Amino acid sequence: MGRAFAYVILGGGVAAGYAALELVRHRDGASPGQLCIISDEAVAPYERPALSKGYLLPQGAARLPAFHTCVGGNDELLTEQWYKDHGIELVLATRVVSADVRRKALLTDTGETISYNTLIVTTGARVREKSIFAHTSVTFRLNILALKLEEFGVTGSDAGNVCYLRGLVDADKMVGVMRSCHGGNAVVIGGGYIGMECAAALVANEIKVTMVFPRKHCMDRLFTPKIAEFYENYYAAKGVTFIKGARVTSLEASDGKVTGAILRDGRRLPADMVVVGIGARANTGLFDDQLTMEKGGIKVNGRMQTSDAAVYAVGDVAAFPVALLGGDVRRFEHVDCARRTARRAVAAILERADGAAEQEEMGFDYLPYFYSRVFGLSWQFYGDNVGEPVHFGDFSVSPGAAGGRPKFGACWVSGGLVAGVFLEGGSREENEAVASAVRCRARIGDVAAELESRGLAFADQECRRKWTRRCYGLAAGGDKPTYAWHATVGVAAAVSIAAFAYW
Repeated sequence: MGRAFAYVILGGGVAAGYAALELVRHRDGASPGQLCIISDEAVAPYERPALSKGYLLPQGAARLPAFHTCVGGNDELLTEQWYKDHGIELVLATRVVSADVRRKALLTDTGETISYNTLIVTTGARVREKSIFAHTSVTFRLNILALKLEEFGVTGSDAGNVCYLRGLVDADKMVGVMRSCHGGNAVVIGGGYIGMECAAALVANEIKVTMVFPRKHCMDRLFTPKIAEFYENYYAAKGVTFIKGARVTSLEASDGKVTGAILRDGRRLPADMVVVGIGARANTGLFDDQLTMEKGGIKVNGRMQTSDAAVYAVGDVAAFPVALLGGDVRRFEHVDCARRTARRAVAAILERADGAAEQEEMGFDYLPYFYSRVFGLSWQFYGDNVGEPVHFGDFSVSPGAAGGRPKFGACWVSGGLVAGVFLEGGSREENEAVASAVRCRARIGDVAAELESRGLAFADQECRRKWTRRCYGLAAGGDKPTYAWHATVGVAAAVSIAAFAYW
């Protein structure tokens, strides 16, 4: 038994929905039988960031169909009816157990063979098969197939109140467990992205939170110690306890539920529930021996095309050359990357050879971007956190303090150029200015000390006068500035710094 499609999207994450929308738009609608999406989840693709944010709120919580793709990108809401109306076959609650790239065929757990002309892999990431006691990583997207803690020697991890957050079923379980232990104690294992967002949700549900992780500070792959100190203090003021440099060795359980977490030093933490957020790696298992791998993911070119011309990979699973980083191959676990790489892959599939050589040589014109929103805080990061960080703004604002929301950040300088910028509390215009400054690789000079001591106010006037002309202005012939121009342009020091935000 089998079916054949012109296009098959493997995986039901964020990238799947965006790829489907692009295919429909640029082919004037997909004819029945052209496109199929295979997902092991029982619902159509949705915006996964909602699971660690609005979905866990005690009041006014987000629920489907409100956050199906592609509303997170300010685009259409793709319900199951939308897929039906556009002739797209949704094969839900179905797992692919093997793939044969040479034969262009996928075998499902129901015994069906689904063949394709073009395959788009959107299989996401799963929990890192590496001891949580040695490493806690930042995870920027939620398509996670959780690995049980007991596989690392942590007993008791199969208890009913141990929660992961990898999909809708896990989120529903976590909501139910939170409701059952209102006013109780939660232990969050992991100090990365998921751990921090889940901790904030637990506090909102009036649960006392203790975070345990082996690193010196939270979000250590992105935050500087100074930035981490601000957020740890902010969380602490909300009642969160941090136990850093510590490792959980076992979970005590009674009647099928965890009652406590035991640390390596012998301490016992009372626990009415446990949340695990311990990092992820690309879910490449179906293709490990068939496609070229790099940086822990499936290697693709600037068109998102793999070593097999009929297979494209996008989102968490794709390792692609980034033009802004000189063609360096990177893999990003974040919803923005999933959306943009999905669009790029579809454009490449439909255009085929047009511009292929240039894209393959330079890489994908992508600006790395991450964000989080918790407790009324909102930070965004653009670029690469390499080089020397220079901090600016007021790090002293505490919850409920007079004077409003905090506003601060850091600029990473590498080789005299802006490599990345972190900004907390920025407006839309400020965040856009930050992004533009990083994309233009603004030249810094010797203003680091002035930035640190005076913040960004000194450069506002210069910014408004020059930045628009230098980085947004059109070339003499009215042409839009090219990537090469952006990468090489030198901007005066004051202008460079001013572009981080209009203060």
